[in-house]
Amino acid sequence: MNARRAGLPPPPKPERSHPWALFLDVDGTLLDFVDDPAAVRVPSTLAHSLDALHARLRGALALISGRTIADLDRLFQRPSWAAAGLHGFERRNSHGTIERLQVHPAQVDELRRNAAALARQLPGIRVEDKGVAVALHYREAPQQGDALKLAAAALADELPDFELQPGNHVVEFKPRGMDKGLAVAGLLDTPPFKGRLPVYVGDDLTDEHGFQAANAHGGFSVRVGDREPSQATSTLADVASVHAWLKELAA
Repeated sequence: MNARRAGLPPPPKPERSHPWALFLDVDGTLLDFVDDPAAVRVPSTLAHSLDALHARLRGALALISGRTIADLDRLFQRPSWAAAGLHGFERRNSHGTIERLQVHPAQVDELRRNAAALARQLPGIRVEDKGVAVALHYREAPQQGDALKLAAAALADELPDFELQPGNHVVEFKPRGMDKGLAVAGLLDTPPFKGRLPVYVGDDLTDEHGFQAANAHGGFSVRVGDREPSQATSTLADVASVHAWLKELAA
């Protein structure tokens, strides 16, 4: 990948002649990070902007997250929206059909046991069990970050059906061979996303695949924050800036 450097411009304005397909990461993009991922709430002003955009784009808006689709529905209360959960392991189209990859249950059980044992060795690590994926958060114990990354990498070598996905104060074990970019590409093959200009907005390393997919399909990508290097073509400063941008688009 050719990394883009700092000094990115703000996102371009929509053009009536080429309607968008909007793909939005959640944590760190739509919602600020908190110590407990289950404790976040969706502000009503954000929900109103998203509702208006979903209607304006005729459904071509999708949430793309490391969370499960069930968790996205709990947060946003929009079960009819297109979404991709667990970094693309599960995907729901605009008609409500959900597709999931398959992982052997015995290997998932092994992952859960080993990840829990690893967390017990490092005080302050929070375990987030996502069913077929496990995230180990060190936001509450940043001093454990280096030790956790080393131990998680060693554990990943013993789990051939899983791969390690680093993120913002988290390392996550997810099924091998799936990422947010593949989820975006899959949705772009279905209505109402097909034929539209893909726009992907995200903040973390996990979103780089989404950036690459949007760019490859002739669209553009929006990095939230100043993380480098990045494939993003434009930038917004923070979650508050994303909210303001979405409100402007909705208006």
